[in-house]
Parts: sequence; C-alpha cells; structure tokens
Amino acid sequence: MPKLRLLIADDQPLMRAGFRAVLEATGQMEVIAEAADGLEAVAAARAARPDVILMDIRMPRLDGLEAIRRLPHQRILVLTTFGLDEYIVEALRAGASGFLTKDVPADELVHAVRVVAAGDALLTPAVTRQLLDLIARRLPAPVERSPERLAELTDREREVFELLARGMSNAEIADALVVGEATVKTHVSSVLMKLGLRDRVQAVVLAYETGLIRPGGPD
Repeated sequence: MPKLRLLIADDQPLMRAGFRAVLEATGQMEVIAEAADGLEAVAAARAARPDVILMDIRMPRLDGLEAIRRLPHQRILVLTTFGLDEYIVEALRAGASGFLTKDVPADELVHAVRVVAAGDALLTPAVTRQLLDLIARRLPAPVERSPERLAELTDREREVFELLARGMSNAEIADALVVGEATVKTHVSSVLMKLGLRDRVQAVVLAYETGLIRPGGPD
C-alpha cells in the first residue's frame, strides 16, 4: 500500500519537525514537502500534489486562509490554537476539511490525517464541537429563514442534518435515531447532495448560519 504523501505548512521549523517525526513514525506516511509561508505552500502543493496538507493560518507573505482558497482541490487540515479560533470558520468556508489544535496528541494527529486523506471531514472530537460553538458566536446573525434548499430535505434527513451538524458521528446518529449505521450513511450522503455541500464541515457552518443550530445550544 503506498504511503500517504503530506505537505506541512507552518512558519515554525520546530513545529514542522515535530509533526514530521510523528507522522513518518507510522511508516505509512511521508512528508514530501515543507513550507514556511503561504506562497511556499501553494507552490509546493501545486508541484507535488500531496494527499493531505497540514496548514497553519498565521504565516508571513501569504496567510493560510488565502493559501487554502488558492488550492480548491486539495485536502487540507488547518493547524490552529484556541487563541486563533476566529479564523476557523473562514478556513472551513475556504475549503479546509477540518482542523487541529497544535497541541494535539500524536495518535489524534495521525487519525486526523487518515480521516481527511480518506475524503471525510474531521468533526467528531468533543473539542471540535466546543470550538465550533465558540466560533459560531462570531458569525453574523442567522438569516431570517432557512435557504429554500432545506425544504428539499425529508423529516428524517432534517433530523440527520441537525445531528451531524452537532458533530455527531454516523454511529452516534444511528444510536440516537435507533437505525442502522448504513442507513445513516445513506441519509448523510443525501443531505449533503441536496444541500450542495462538500462535506460535514460545510454542513456545520450552514447549520449555524441558518440558525438551525444555535451557539450554546444543547449537545
């Protein structure tokens, strides 16, 4: 099985070295390029086409947000700190598939890279739900009514949409609705297709923006 090919973009050399050491220690991942700023990240990504990019937000010359916008077809994990949570929604809108805090444990880092490489979005950890709730407080007021496309959802699809927007995994949704996990997967795919969303990350942002899920609401 070929190794996952990774690009790490961070302006701190020690941070890049630490992530590289953890990821390559798996024997299943290879860091094929590093970048110290956004311009280097864009150039390296276009040249090497890595499977996953780990992207810092605050970098010189070109920040991570603009770098993400310039790489629309790449799978990108945002690296952040709680002090930078105001940037996360913009990163997700720009096309990121999830985010990690820089002090993430090694096993969670490896898991996150595998999840994103597989084409999924990273939204299940409890810390992610908490951080999204903090971010949502910085969003503009919800629109007065839900987009027309929400009306296309069946009652069960709307239930599934609300639960996945709270950061629940397919297994957790299946338990909550007392249905099979395969059934939930089918509903999730249908919800994303009907709403024109790329992944679960965009579903969360849409749910907050339309007021379907409100900051500080129950888990």
